Amino acid sequence: MKTIKEMPEEFSVDDAIEQLIVLNKIEKARKEIREGKGLTTTQAKKKLQKWLK
Repeated sequence: MKTIKEMPEEFSVDDAIEQLIVLNKIEKARKEIREGKGLTTTQAKKKLQKWLK
C-alpha cells in the first residue's frame, strides 16, 4: 500500500504491476538472504565478473 500511495496521482495499470513485481522480487531476495541462500559480495562479484569489467 505504501508504494501505491507514493506513486503519482495518475499512473497506468502497467506501472502499478511493474512496481508490485519489483517489490515481490525484493521480498523474495530478502527471504532468501534470511534463510542463508544469498551470495556474499565476493561470491557475487566472482559470478558476475564478466559484466563488472
